[in-house]
Amino acid sequence: MHDLIVTADGPGATKGWAHWGERRFRCALGRSGIRADKREGDGATPVGRFPLRKVLFRPDRAKTGIGNLPWVPIAPHHGWCDAPDDIAYNRAVHLPYPASHERLWRDDHLYDLVLVIGHNDDPVVPGLGSAVFVHLAHDDYRPTEGCVAFARADLETILAALAPDDHIVILAP
Repeated sequence: MHDLIVTADGPGATKGWAHWGERRFRCALGRSGIRADKREGDGATPVGRFPLRKVLFRPDRAKTGIGNLPWVPIAPHHGWCDAPDDIAYNRAVHLPYPASHERLWRDDHLYDLVLVIGHNDDPVVPGLGSAVFVHLAHDDYRPTEGCVAFARADLETILAALAPDDHIVILAP
């Protein structure tokens, strides 16, 4: 079992580093930095040690089958509910969906590869954050809405090395 360790450049920083053994990867973090008291919509990346669930991918934009995690293709009708008062909060949904949600099939490339982590999912607690993923970063590593984001080549390298019993550990600065 191995941990992918994520740290910020400092308190409130929106950029940081992930460490996997001797390797180090630049990453983007939430617009509010890393926080222990994550809440829905706060823009913070949550502190914690989270299991790895699966990799979502756009089959028209990403290779499949690297690494040992389950890979699930996404389609234009896939979303993720971010409405704390909805029964599907912090769960995948089919679009159209009546409650607030994120579209997983995006025009940009951020969600071409998405590592779903076990943040607030077992059990789901309304309001403690949804759709906290590991995904692709913008070229300039601009902040995320609370996720951890990597350059494509780095995320592909990380995904190839991860196993189902590994974790992502996000540490407070």
